[in-house]
Amino acid sequence: MIGILLISHGTLGESLIHCASHMLNKRPLRLRQIGVTAQDDPVLLVPQARKTVQELDEGDGVLVLTDMYGGSPSNIAAKLVIPGKVEAIAGVNLPMLVRALTYRDKSLSVMMTKAISGGCEGVLRLPPTFVAIHNAATGR
Repeated sequence: MIGILLISHGTLGESLIHCASHMLNKRPLRLRQIGVTAQDDPVLLVPQARKTVQELDEGDGVLVLTDMYGGSPSNIAAKLVIPGKVEAIAGVNLPMLVRALTYRDKSLSVMMTKAISGGCEGVLRLPPTFVAIHNAATGR
């Protein structure tokens, strides 16, 4: 099973894990997070992140998901990448995390592809009919 590490600003990672656990009706195994706060020195978090990756890796690799490319969490994640063994994706959202969890028994490259497509496909404009139905139901 491929391990998953979320590195994000503040409590976003734990919130995503909480939401995914709710959807899946259990907290998935081999899933951890590191929250980066404004008071943290990102350089000092790299050893902790490396240790967490080692703990998550059962031999199938680890996928690191981070929130925003170019931020401190993604810069930490970039230092962890070992192609084919530890890979990282920026732009995590709930559909991406759920897709990654769904495909973690496949290869790391397949899991990455599925996670990215899940993240992208999960971003869309709600159709006007949905908005009209919602507004009718809520009296708006």
